[in-house]
Amino acid sequence: MASDPTQSLTAANDGSTPADKLSAEARYFNRELSWLAFNDRVLEEANNTAYPLLERLRFLSISGSNLDEFTMIRVAGLAGQVRSGISETSIDGRTPRQQLSAINDKVHELEQRQQEALVALRPLLEAEGIHIKGEDRIDEAAEAWLRDHFICNIMPVITPQALDPAHPFPFVANGGIGALFNLKRRGTGGKLIEMVLIPSALPRFIRIPGEEAIYVAIERLVCRYADLLFPGFEVLGDGVFRVLRDSDIEIEEEAEDLVRTFRSAIQRRRRGQVIMLEIDESFDPEAEELLREKLGVRQAAIATTEGMLGISGLAEVVDEERPDLKFPSYSPRFPERILEHDGDAFAAIGAKDIVVHHPYESFEVVVDFLRQAAADPRVVSIKQTLYRAGNQPTVINALIAAAEAGKSVTAVVELKARFDEEQNLKWAGELERAGVQVIYGFIDMKTHAKVSMVVRKEEDGFRTYCHFGTGNYHPVTARIYTDLSYFTANAALGRDAAKLFNFVTGYVEPQGMEHLAISPLTMQDRIIADIDHEIALAREGRPATIWAKMNSITEPAIIDKFYEASQAGVEIVLVVRGICCLRPGVPGLSDNITVKSIIGRFLEHSRIYAFGNGEPMPGDKAKVYISSADLMERNLHRRVEALVPITNQTVHDQVLDQVLLANLIDTQQSWLLDGETGDYHRVESDGEGFNCHEYFMTNPSLSGRGEALKQGGVPQLTLRKGQQ
Repeated sequence: MASDPTQSLTAANDGSTPADKLSAEARYFNRELSWLAFNDRVLEEANNTAYPLLERLRFLSISGSNLDEFTMIRVAGLAGQVRSGISETSIDGRTPRQQLSAINDKVHELEQRQQEALVALRPLLEAEGIHIKGEDRIDEAAEAWLRDHFICNIMPVITPQALDPAHPFPFVANGGIGALFNLKRRGTGGKLIEMVLIPSALPRFIRIPGEEAIYVAIERLVCRYADLLFPGFEVLGDGVFRVLRDSDIEIEEEAEDLVRTFRSAIQRRRRGQVIMLEIDESFDPEAEELLREKLGVRQAAIATTEGMLGISGLAEVVDEERPDLKFPSYSPRFPERILEHDGDAFAAIGAKDIVVHHPYESFEVVVDFLRQAAADPRVVSIKQTLYRAGNQPTVINALIAAAEAGKSVTAVVELKARFDEEQNLKWAGELERAGVQVIYGFIDMKTHAKVSMVVRKEEDGFRTYCHFGTGNYHPVTARIYTDLSYFTANAALGRDAAKLFNFVTGYVEPQGMEHLAISPLTMQDRIIADIDHEIALAREGRPATIWAKMNSITEPAIIDKFYEASQAGVEIVLVVRGICCLRPGVPGLSDNITVKSIIGRFLEHSRIYAFGNGEPMPGDKAKVYISSADLMERNLHRRVEALVPITNQTVHDQVLDQVLLANLIDTQQSWLLDGETGDYHRVESDGEGFNCHEYFMTNPSLSGRGEALKQGGVPQLTLRKGQQ
């Protein structure tokens, strides 16, 4: 039985237990529970009265989608460990069984609060003419339209199936929703149980035409018109259910044909073991018993829902054309620096490094960089990593155009990008047909680095232009994720990028890297060396500070090094959006560490690591890096990642003095982590406070402003006492 972490913390507080002797629970938070705390913060935004109503509904939908993926991957993985008898403990000392027990309690609590949030939102939306469970708003005309719609557009697609020895139990897909009916034949009295599965091609909600937005969930419509599906039968009872399956993909290291192996694995995922069965509270008992038996859910979680199954489906309602109930529309800026060069990306980058801050600045800069490379007769080669490119082919088309123009094009396509495997296989096929050299990288490691490399023949020889990103080459997520795109013609970074690609394409471990650090070879060592430098400065009595921004931190070696730095007197501020296994502010362990999380209109996604280097922060001599990597075991040891030092002074100032500092001083969207309990508390702001998202939406970036910067400038951000 795991010990109570609060007891260990109390012992640490009274000084009776040295920091290095604390139990695992007292030193670290559980990874899974920390992620659930993140989704808790997402859900809380559904209750944020400062947001427009449909944006609150969007956050509710996102929390549901997040929880589904967590169940399909993390819960499924732990359940598999329990079945296999694995007792290896987590970072905080819990066995898989202990973790599952704690997770199930928290998941149930989250699901309850999701339903409560929906109940609270419904009357507010109804006051605005949007009815999510619109069955009680159906008048005679609407009834006629719905019935006709069901007959013409739904009945031809769905297939009722009897559940008896003559009919095999149908396969229920991952995420599938269905309805069961307990029927009695009129006249003879014979009984029958029928299943109707809802095809994924059908919309989750049917909107009744009219000025008011009346939505009816499709599964409710199927139950409503059971008389049309089963003429001659009386419905004794019915019920709606939803299935979540194990969706992780495992690939054997000796796989000879990676593409064929992945296609087979994707098919297996669709038929993965049932991890959770959700049923509505009014489910017919006889039908439920049969469903449980046929699905074989003895080891699955069973959740009885009093409200709506599949909260993630509310995303369809969010699409309602009501701009008055959404955030004001925002159009990304196009960097003036590039416009000053008549849109010529190579001229702009060749003159000076530039960083583009998405989504405040347009992703079109990245696409134009590749389009221009494809059309430029002086470009001889393009090398590109593709982790998630999405289903919009802008980047893919640019690479295809370059290959068709006779350029040497290499694309490293990562097949192991979870839930994007099929899309990436599709793009890989199209790229290969166009003549692109497609590489799938390592079997046992994901290529997660975001790098584009263009070699151009110029008057004085070949010159390499690079793009290093913290996010994916994905035109959709680039509109909602905050990420950095760093463009440079620095020759040393170009040489390093070439070695990184050789490592992925030819397994040639890079030697003599000049600037880049890469995982799994040198990144962790570089970060630890920089932390050690701050420790040495603190012991000399000099300013010693670390600021960092990431999505997650779980790597014990890095966490322990942060603890050591804190005990040496280094001031550490971490902006961690999601998982944080580090316990901040624990006396004797992490007194000098603060952890905050920002949840707002945009999804914080950029990774930035900054070290004061002997001067107060923010300072010109600080070491600043951007990266594709979080401080997690998988990023540092099981992925190919890039850590990019920022040395150009303007870009350095933008990343440190503008982007990172704005995150530190944000008060309107920030949460502080309690190192003892693991709870997060909203930051209490004075007056209106400071909103970093609004700041970036209304102020130009430093490196993108160009010559106009001299005329207008950018409002100076300052770190006030108490904000660190």
